[in-house]
Amino acid sequence: QVQLVESGGGLVQAGGSLRLSCAASGRTFSSYAMGWFRQAPGKEREFVAAISWGGGSTYYADSVKGRFTISRDNAKNTVYLQMNSLKPEDTAVYYCASDRRRYSSGSYTVDEYDYWGQGTQVTVSS
Repeated sequence: QVQLVESGGGLVQAGGSLRLSCAASGRTFSSYAMGWFRQAPGKEREFVAAISWGGGSTYYADSVKGRFTISRDNAKNTVYLQMNSLKPEDTAVYYCASDRRRYSSGSYTVDEYDYWGQGTQVTVSS
């Protein structure tokens, strides 16, 4: 049974920073790409960032490029999302997810991920 547990969310003022973590267990973490998605109230879940299984490739939504950084520590089975220069429009529940394909470079689409965390709330005040 794969488990993904996010942490690090909270309330921050615009311009501030947060670091999200996602601890994984249940399968060989280092063999799978990981992604971060977010969902604001009344909106569909959207792609934020992804990182390849080895960490050599990263991908970002245009809305967060230059402000957010995804990284992973395969020794700790953990993926991170460093979020800087936060804006009120970044307010959402953030989810980490594991790609269903082994040795993938990552994906922008929800359907390519088979396991999801429970989510962590990020609220950015203006």
